[in-house]
Amino acid sequence: MAFLVDTNILVYRFDPRFPHKQRVAQALLRSGIVDRSIRVPHQAIVEFVAAVTRTRPGARPLLEPADARVEAEDMLAQFEILYPNEAVLRTALRGAAAYQLSWFDAHMWAYAEHYGIRDLVSEDFQHGRHYGTVRVRNPFA
Repeated sequence: MAFLVDTNILVYRFDPRFPHKQRVAQALLRSGIVDRSIRVPHQAIVEFVAAVTRTRPGARPLLEPADARVEAEDMLAQFEILYPNEAVLRTALRGAAAYQLSWFDAHMWAYAEHYGIRDLVSEDFQHGRHYGTVRVRNPFA
């Protein structure tokens, strides 16, 4: 069964500050590649590059810009990428109002709702809660 992954799963794969989350993210992504069950919204690729190349206080970014671009290219090849359209945008607008979600969370949820994906894997939503037809699963809970 297909599931949508949020940006945080993609980022934790490269974040050694959280070894448990890194292991879980790596295993989840690896198994999703094998069984082709992962769907990644275009938004998550954009956010991934921004997050892993961001300078952190007293530390280097998680990835250098050239490495982040290579990883983004790899994700485009490894995963089925979902792109926004007017219906996704309208769904996000309604979801932000109905569920009091931040704009980026509402947009992430809207991809799943619009494309008929029943599971959204993220730590940014309430674990186990249903938003419309989409159930959120926090793999770190």
